[in-house]
Amino acid sequence: MNLELLESFGQNYPEEADGTLDCISMALTCTFNRWGTLLAVGCNDGRIVIWDFLTRGIAKIISAHIHPVCSLCWSRDGHKLVSASTDNIVSQWDVLSGDCDQRFRFPSPILKVQYHPRDQNKVLVCPMKSAPVMLTLSDSKHVVLPVDDDSDLNVVASFDRRGEYIYTGNAKGKILVLKTDSQDLVASFRVTTGTSNTTAIKSIEFARKGSCFLINTADRIIRVYDGREILTCGRDGEPEPMQKLQDLVNRTPWKKCCFSGDGEYIVAGSARQHALYIWEKSIGNLVKILHGTRGELLLDVAWHPVRPIIASISSGVVSIWAQNQVENWSAFAPDFKELDENVEYEERESEFDIEDEDKSEPEQTGADAAEDEEVDVTSVDPIAAFCSSDEELEDSKALLYLPIAPEVEDPEENPYGPPPDAVPTSLMDEGASSEKKRQSSADGSQPPKKKPKTTNIELQGVPNDEVHPLLGVKGDGKSKKKQAGRPKGSKGKEKDSPFKPKLYKGDRGLPLEGSTKGKVQAELSQPLTAGGAISELL
Repeated sequence: MNLELLESFGQNYPEEADGTLDCISMALTCTFNRWGTLLAVGCNDGRIVIWDFLTRGIAKIISAHIHPVCSLCWSRDGHKLVSASTDNIVSQWDVLSGDCDQRFRFPSPILKVQYHPRDQNKVLVCPMKSAPVMLTLSDSKHVVLPVDDDSDLNVVASFDRRGEYIYTGNAKGKILVLKTDSQDLVASFRVTTGTSNTTAIKSIEFARKGSCFLINTADRIIRVYDGREILTCGRDGEPEPMQKLQDLVNRTPWKKCCFSGDGEYIVAGSARQHALYIWEKSIGNLVKILHGTRGELLLDVAWHPVRPIIASISSGVVSIWAQNQVENWSAFAPDFKELDENVEYEERESEFDIEDEDKSEPEQTGADAAEDEEVDVTSVDPIAAFCSSDEELEDSKALLYLPIAPEVEDPEENPYGPPPDAVPTSLMDEGASSEKKRQSSADGSQPPKKKPKTTNIELQGVPNDEVHPLLGVKGDGKSKKKQAGRPKGSKGKEKDSPFKPKLYKGDRGLPLEGSTKGKVQAELSQPLTAGGAISELL
């Protein structure tokens, strides 16, 4: 019921900070599921933390990767997650069990992963210095998408709202629209600045409702287009953007842009500071600027699919932005009055009597009619906000919430079994081993599971020495290796680093490169707040 009332009153965008979500590890990327009930956060230590967004509590932690998680995407039904880490590995996870279903190893770092909006057997992957790749999970096959110019391979890609088409954009401003099933070119156009100069495409984002999409370009302008007009123009068309959004005063470059859940607003996160700019799409006017802590840099922005709530990441912490809720009790009782001081209440006659003696008998016809009328309390109406425009019913198998098992501090061995003295030594050993297993599961570490299938993806002409943008500038192998802890002589190196974390005495960082696997796993459980790895990472 509350969801039906959302669009009725006033503005539909957040106005102020509404707390933070601390994942212990440093958060790098976040994404909501289709209903906004769960928020998945990818962390610096390779873990995926899933938050129950209604209770604002951690519902599950998946120890997904050894290296930082750089991209996440939920499947349509919410049962699966696909993740990419900075060591070029793409993995699919079962959300309920936390198990890895499949792994794919790429030759170059992954910039983005995205599930097909309607077919969760297909995943779109954007590797660095390579054409986008579409994976088919059932048979572990892949298809390299055609690009406009083979010499320029800084390509971004995205499925449209229903997955019928794939939009790709390169560093020369060329947008290609490909049919998803056949990879045939359907439409194309070039994004140009005021003159004939072109500008690089940084990202393409689609609205959840309607046919609009936005293109974030290197000239610091966000262009909003109508997808139907693009398809009508065909190849080498010249469509005009519906809106051009920019910060004319500060000439702010944009780190991440996305639409609101209803597609009526657009939020863009600044690449220079923790600031969120919100525009109204229909008019193109700037309606709000949300300022975070000074000196922090923004990493990711996600708008809640249903409500006017935004999650942003900076300094490894997820910040929540929401509307200011004012309590209005008169909305529940129209004759409710707020009093500054106590007033003596005058009781009406028979107001608090169990049976009103002076009450007149009602007409039988009306009362009988109300009693005979049956009220339907079993059928559930679908929530319009959770359904697509071409669907009438909700997904009955959808995973909206995660069950949370209670933590037992001192699990008893067997309250109904024989006393410990009467158990033979062999059974004692078995009991001890089972107790160890139980303790390990209580600590959060999982028993050994079957190893997931890993598929190597071979891409021709793709360099193997690329470094993910999160990890810093490309260089030789020696410059990538950094020792854990406080970096020595960091004055010269930190100039290029966009974010300098606060260093706390005694904290230890996690070395991202050149460390043994065992050492990394041993340090995964430690909270990461500082160190060489983080300064390298951000």
